[in-house]
Amino acid sequence: MTLSIQALMSMERAATRAATRTAGRLAAAAVAAGLLAGCVVAPVAPYRGAYRAAPPPAAQTPMYFYPERGQGAERQDRDRYECYRWAVRETGFEPGMTPTTGARRVSVAPPPPGGAEVGAGAAAGAVVGAVASPGRAGEGAVIGAIFGSLLGAVAQESRQQAYEAAAARDAAEQARARAPMDDFRRAMSACMGGRGYRVE
Repeated sequence: MTLSIQALMSMERAATRAATRTAGRLAAAAVAAGLLAGCVVAPVAPYRGAYRAAPPPAAQTPMYFYPERGQGAERQDRDRYECYRWAVRETGFEPGMTPTTGARRVSVAPPPPGGAEVGAGAAAGAVVGAVASPGRAGEGAVIGAIFGSLLGAVAQESRQQAYEAAAARDAAEQARARAPMDDFRRAMSACMGGRGYRVE
C-alpha cells in the first residue's frame, strides 16, 4: 500500500494542526495560571503598618491626698515625698522621668471593605477562564469566577485575621505601657492611705 504525496502532506498538515492546537491550549493554560497566580494574595505575615513615633503618655488624672488626722503642711509635704520615693523603689517606675528610648509604634490600617477581594477574584477568574478555554468561553468564565471568588475569599479572610491580630497586639502594648503608672499610683495610694490620708 503506497501513499501518495498528497496524502502524506495532508496527514502532515493534520498532525501540525493538532500539535499547534495542543501547544495553543498549553500556552493558554500557562497564561491562565499566571493570571490567576497574580490574583491570589498570599497569607499576610504579621501586619506591618507604617511606623511612627509613640505618642507621649496620656496625661494621668492628678492624685489628691486629704489629711484625715490634722497633719500640717510641712508633714504633708514630707509624707508625700517619702511615699513618692517608696513607690518608685517598689515599682521601679518614676513618673517624673521621661523615657530615653524612642518607642516605635505600628499604625494599623483596616482591611478593604467586605467583598472587595472576592469580587475582584471572581472577575479576574472569569476573564482567565474565558480566555483559557476559547471553545467553551462561557463554561470557562463560570468555572474561573468560582475559583477566583474562592481565592479572593481566602485572601480576604487572611487579611482580616492579620488586621485583628495587629489590633490585639496594639491593645496589649498599650496596656503594658500603662501598667507601670497604674502600679505606681496604687503604691502611692497605699502609702499615703497608711499615713492617714484620704486618696482621690
